[in-house]
Amino acid sequence: MTMPRPSVRILVCGSADRGDDGAALSAVAHLLPRLDSAVRQRLEVRRCDQLDATDVIDVADGEACVVLDTVVGVEPGAVVELPLGDLAGLASVAPRSSHALPIQEVLGIAEAVRGGLPPGRFVGIGGKWFGYGTTRSRAVRDGMPEFERRAASAIARLAGVASAVG
Repeated sequence: MTMPRPSVRILVCGSADRGDDGAALSAVAHLLPRLDSAVRQRLEVRRCDQLDATDVIDVADGEACVVLDTVVGVEPGAVVELPLGDLAGLASVAPRSSHALPIQEVLGIAEAVRGGLPPGRFVGIGGKWFGYGTTRSRAVRDGMPEFERRAASAIARLAGVASAVG
């Protein structure tokens, strides 16, 4: 039996040793085992400390993309979800993992090279504390169930599967 070709690439951003910056890593570790097998079979998960244009450029034609990250510019613990293309237009919300270039430039480069952005969603959680260590802020810990739920829902929608969590 051959496995179906992945239809959704998940870009998991952040650093586990920088406080709230590791929220996406923690969320993926909790939600992947709970996803229906039909959804898991359609996923390719990539880890990226910093979201780079090449991460988006490398998304295969016919594949969608979900970017999970901690964000600044929203209330700590609040969850934001939006189409990937809309992220470039928001000056008030910035993914924490876009250190090298602003997100507008990252997505702009990817769009120019690819001829368009892949279909996709961005799901982020507002962070508060980014110091060294693995401890997360109370706001992020309290917001994690909603972050995981919204991430699972976005993944399932893009994978074309009605129910995400088994």
